[in-house]
Amino acid sequence: MRKIKNEELNRLSPEEFKEAEKIPAVLVLDDVRSAMNVGSAFRTSDAFRLEKIYLCGITAQPPHREINKTALGAQDSVEWEHKETIIECVDDLKKAGYQIVAVEQADESTSLLDFQVEKNAKYAFVFGNEVFGVNETVVEAADTVLEIPQYGTKHSLNISVSIGVVLWDFVSKTFRGLR
Repeated sequence: MRKIKNEELNRLSPEEFKEAEKIPAVLVLDDVRSAMNVGSAFRTSDAFRLEKIYLCGITAQPPHREINKTALGAQDSVEWEHKETIIECVDDLKKAGYQIVAVEQADESTSLLDFQVEKNAKYAFVFGNEVFGVNETVVEAADTVLEIPQYGTKHSLNISVSIGVVLWDFVSKTFRGLR
């Protein structure tokens, strides 16, 4: 066994990425303070070939030095849009037929272990501020509130880690054959 060199990976170019079939899901970041977390979200969205990222409220937007540092070019391949408020974004996505999935700890949340993906549905995964989480109004408006099971002493994961866990779970449950 040997490590594969980058040039052997046959990855899409940014132009090919833009034309490629996407997974019917978008990422919504609300008031995310760290531009490095935003850059990581771009990189993860590129890896799983999501349709788009919505950057809401104070969330940093490209071009930004810290986004570039962690996105490693994904800010140029993944489509994105800024929305002034999370409520505007969620309302628009609902009208466009997306299932709104808030990733948060809530009294009636669904464990990621039990999350069932509907075939042919479109999903909008909402992640909130690093300190305050997902806006309460969004939690109330969500079709599903998804919670990542955790078994240690800490009560949360870094947002970039949470995005990776949730998107990997989503993709692994639904889109094994995407090329």
